[in-house]
Amino acid sequence: MNEPIVCRCEEVTLSQIIQAIEEGYDTLEELKRHLRVGMGPCQGRTCLPLVARILAEKTGRPLSEVMEEISVRPPLAPAPIALFLGVEDED
Repeated sequence: MNEPIVCRCEEVTLSQIIQAIEEGYDTLEELKRHLRVGMGPCQGRTCLPLVARILAEKTGRPLSEVMEEISVRPPLAPAPIALFLGVEDED
């Protein structure tokens, strides 16, 4: 019961990632959609490089090729909640 957790935000384990790859999910985008890795509060800053490394190892593809599959969607930087609430900055 000492299963390594790769994505802490979504509590995805190493064995879940390996099983998904064995089932045919062989791109980062597919793994994100299937397991929700990289979709938690950290937005993959911690887990996506780990998942990419596991995917490269299990598929025999170069890590650089796997990393090219990561799609970044705006906003590219975190936006303050006040921006969405229409609150004026007091500075």
